[in-house]
Amino acid sequence: MINVNQIFEKGRIVKGKVTGITNYGIFVGFDNGFKGLIHISEISDNFVKNINNFAQIGEIIPCKIFELDSQNKIVKLTLKKLDYEYRRENHYNKEFKVLEEKLPIWILEKTREMEAYDKK
Repeated sequence: MINVNQIFEKGRIVKGKVTGITNYGIFVGFDNGFKGLIHISEISDNFVKNINNFAQIGEIIPCKIFELDSQNKIVKLTLKKLDYEYRRENHYNKEFKVLEEKLPIWILEKTREMEAYDKK
């Protein structure tokens, strides 16, 4: 669950839940009532063809606050200004962990297949 006690200030990295995706950005909600938008121009330094490649509805994502309206509980967020190591570490753990765990199994299976084929 998202930490309700997250401090909202400019420059802070916070975690929020993706509540919507449109052709112009990702909407993010927070348990403390704040709502935010990651505009398509703030998703990546590279061209973004499909926003769905960067987030899915219901996913908890880290994002950085670059503009804050505390009175209306609205934040403008960015992904591309996050620290590179923070993003790399979190995406690697999330997306490649399954592959990392299965690779030795796949290698063993293929090795056995090759050995069985060689015996024929």
